[in-house]
Amino acid sequence: MTKKLTDKDIPAFAEIKNYINGKFHNPIHNNWIDNYNPSNGEIYGQIPNSSKEDVENAYKAAKTAFPSWSQTTLEERSRILIKISELLEANLQRFAEAESKDNGKPIALAKAIDIPRAASNFRFFGNAITQFASESHESIGQNAINYTLRQPIGVVGCISPWNLPLYLFTWKIAPAIAAGNCVVAKPSEVTPMTAYLLGEICNEAGLPKGVLNIVHGLGGTTGQAIVEHKNIKAISFTGGTTTGAHIARVAAPMFKKLSLELGGKNPNIIFADCDYEDMLDTTVRSSFANQGQICLCGSRIFVEASIYEKFKADFITKVKVLKVGHPSEADTNIGALVSKPHLEKVKAYIAIAKEENGTVLCGGNEVTVKGFEKGYYLEPTVIEVPHDECRVNQEEVFGPVVTIMPFNTEDDVLLMANKVKYGLSATLWTNNLKRTMRISNELQAGIVWVNTWMMRDLRTPFGGVKASGVGREGGFEALRFFTEAKNVCIKY
Repeated sequence: MTKKLTDKDIPAFAEIKNYINGKFHNPIHNNWIDNYNPSNGEIYGQIPNSSKEDVENAYKAAKTAFPSWSQTTLEERSRILIKISELLEANLQRFAEAESKDNGKPIALAKAIDIPRAASNFRFFGNAITQFASESHESIGQNAINYTLRQPIGVVGCISPWNLPLYLFTWKIAPAIAAGNCVVAKPSEVTPMTAYLLGEICNEAGLPKGVLNIVHGLGGTTGQAIVEHKNIKAISFTGGTTTGAHIARVAAPMFKKLSLELGGKNPNIIFADCDYEDMLDTTVRSSFANQGQICLCGSRIFVEASIYEKFKADFITKVKVLKVGHPSEADTNIGALVSKPHLEKVKAYIAIAKEENGTVLCGGNEVTVKGFEKGYYLEPTVIEVPHDECRVNQEEVFGPVVTIMPFNTEDDVLLMANKVKYGLSATLWTNNLKRTMRISNELQAGIVWVNTWMMRDLRTPFGGVKASGVGREGGFEALRFFTEAKNVCIKY
């Protein structure tokens, strides 16, 4: 019998377990990893470092559940997914606190964005699966008809990152199970708590045992075991480009379906004819939301030369008033970075920028928060760079760090915007329609926002080009990924 979730604090020491076949299990070999609270730098729990044997048990549970789940009516699948959504909403406070404690982000942000969006993912795909239609083609004059079946793949693997833990975890799981697959999923070992709590929610919602299995552990052990498992037929992964390349090398010879949502180095292009105040407020948000730890953050800001000095002064003024503080404080704008190694990585890039003649206009220093002196806090940092060739403009930093520099012409800024190896998203600020159409067409990115940022319609395809990934998530694109198309031709 599963304990019903209530809005209460996460225990001071939390031992997380694997969720396999509807029950919670310790790892077979009893290997554990410390789980840190970024806000104070302290260990507050342990998670399994699951082995091949743990993954195999999860696979067997999924395999056993698949025949029944794949034949479950769309209406019943929809009902269960929507129930999960409702239970997440009912436990909003508890999940937001857990997300904040694990990740370091402000509770207010998790409560406003992360958990509601996770709930929306289940609701959206619960509804979408009832509208997911296949095609038929009548062969006129040949007395034949072709129709397409969209059938679930079987057992699939879903591996998600630490920056938006439950949000991106559910972004994969929801369409996978909606389409009739069973899942072996691994959340980031850095932020496992809300994935662990999701198992309780699934049981309460009546999700059949084995449809979703959650195994915790390191990428090199648990993740590797999922990717190389010969009978896990598809892998959906969000994370770093280097890891994505490794997954592709392992999975491609096994002919697995792959969806890889990888890194980004997104340009924010600002023309003088923009709606200035709207642009300024949004640019602060698109630079530093979630401590800059969102793959869609605009980390390279290019400003038309005629307004560059004004923008620089106004932007710095707004950035300097952002409060770095404990995630539980209501007025905190910038919480803790996710881990000490990540904090050191971001600081190293600030040092590199200085070595390459970048000028730190504000920020760049660690912050000591009273009462939480060992937490991983960093000032939001703005760096003026002399040219676009510097490493901090070419490599993904993934923290509260942005660069700014002026440009003169459309051609100049397009060249710089497209020069990096990444191509996830871009933001364009202009009220010139012709310019909008020209630049949107030329930008090498999977997503282009014009006069906005992070406005997402779940029906739209999501993903990047170049080193930012392969494939698309979202809407029917996700349901297509998690199904196999079969053509049937009947002559009559």
